[in-house]
Amino acid sequence: MLCGFSRMRIHCCIDGKLFSSLPPLSPISLPSPKEIHLWYVMPNEVKGESLMNKYMEILSPCEIEKVLSFRRDELRKSALLARALVRTTIARYQINSSVTPKSIKFRNNVHGKPEVDWPCSYNWEPPALHFNITHTSSLIACSVTINSPIGVDVEEKQRTTKHHILTLARRYFSKHELEVLTAIGDPYIQQQEFIKLWTLKEAYVKALGKGFSGAPFKTFTIRLGSSVGERFHLSQNSSAEASEIVVDPLDNTENLTSNWQFMLLEFATSHYVAICTEKDVKTKGDCNNNPMKLTVWKTIPFVEDSCVSGTDTVLKVCGLR
Repeated sequence: MLCGFSRMRIHCCIDGKLFSSLPPLSPISLPSPKEIHLWYVMPNEVKGESLMNKYMEILSPCEIEKVLSFRRDELRKSALLARALVRTTIARYQINSSVTPKSIKFRNNVHGKPEVDWPCSYNWEPPALHFNITHTSSLIACSVTINSPIGVDVEEKQRTTKHHILTLARRYFSKHELEVLTAIGDPYIQQQEFIKLWTLKEAYVKALGKGFSGAPFKTFTIRLGSSVGERFHLSQNSSAEASEIVVDPLDNTENLTSNWQFMLLEFATSHYVAICTEKDVKTKGDCNNNPMKLTVWKTIPFVEDSCVSGTDTVLKVCGLR
């Protein structure tokens, strides 16, 4: 918890008494149409009142009001970091010289999913940039794609539930998903598979952008396309590359589609991260499709960035063959 992260000190910053020039962000090129960028921050590694005040400087008045509405310090910190991560991530791409972390505006679609509200300009066409944010108390992540809607969800591997796993599965999961979980005898493995499924289903709903009312968990099934009923597993060799995760809409639900691809990751041995993005319609059906490329950065905005792709920090569980 950050001591001194109080409403009084934040208001001093907003009033301008503590304003300072913001350090530059490391610029980066937009992802290609077959690429996913993922930026994440660990809240317990972000320290210092002056840094928090810098993050407050780039928020809109409505966002500041939302952050201050939380009573507990850790919740205010998490809300602040989530909004700062989104703004600094989008601003890194040097989309337009007038786009800064503070200048970015957002709007919600009809279902409440946030989108960038680009400024109108007769001589500039904004990119088809999509983003999605997810967070727990211990990890916050922002994913970015071009031309393809995206959803991302993170859950702690040691997440606990008030109710038994199978009780929750009967309420929220499809018949097939419940059967897969019921067949697992080891309680710990059963819990891990439940968390993985939950994370994948959340990512799919968020990618659709329709909200939970538009895509209830029970209306679709997540499974491995290569082997029905097979459990998700960490990639120890290239054979896991062929384990495609697929979604099967049920009951002829018009709001749901199956043209999606998934990736399930383990972060820092402590979290599962699921990513869902729409398949490229232009290349769908092409047997020579190149797989989606994922690049991951660990960041503390305005302080440091580190590319962790290909390291032990990010392990692939399965998906996106």
